[in-house]
Amino acid sequence: METLNSHFFYVLRCADNSYYGGYTIDLMRRLNQHNEGKASKYTRTRLPVSLLHSERFETKREAMQAEYSFKQLSRAKKNQYLLEREALHDFDTAKL
Repeated sequence: METLNSHFFYVLRCADNSYYGGYTIDLMRRLNQHNEGKASKYTRTRLPVSLLHSERFETKREAMQAEYSFKQLSRAKKNQYLLEREALHDFDTAKL
């Protein structure tokens, strides 16, 4: 269950190894919708998809800005963005 005022930017890895960036307030529900072919035309033809990355924001605007910015990146820059976020995530997890 997500908390109120949780807005997420997320990145999926599709079966063809492409990325799909999106916005939601409920990550698991949205992931299920994608895998059922009910979320977007792009992912519908690239199933199955898996959740690669997500970021939580306090406002819809912030999450949608993150989505837009990600979608403007080249594939190489998207890879760099994701590698940097995963490295930060691994570091934070190790300190817990």
